[in-house]
Amino acid sequence: MTNVNTNSDNLNPLFYPAAHYGSPADVLNAEELSAPEKRIILSSWASDMYAVESCPALREVPGMSHTVQLADILAALRRLDSDNDDDDPPRGGGVPMRLRRPWAAAERQGA
Repeated sequence: MTNVNTNSDNLNPLFYPAAHYGSPADVLNAEELSAPEKRIILSSWASDMYAVESCPALREVPGMSHTVQLADILAALRRLDSDNDDDDPPRGGGVPMRLRRPWAAAERQGA
């Protein structure tokens, strides 16, 4: 008899992504995941709670048999952001505006 809780085929990839994906590239290439789902998985892997104490550039994700480099996770997140054509590009900085002083308008009207 198989225990449903230990059978990785029945696990939701979002709840136990390490049971389904072995690398950031696997997450990016997963067609069954939406961009936000991929971002959730990769962001959770990048979390400091998975940092290897003696080597913070590595992440030790529960359920994964090997460590993952933080640089690979961050590169996958950047690629995910650059591949997502649905989002508008970030707005650039504009011309600085001087805020109007309410009392200045009152002074001009009174003069």
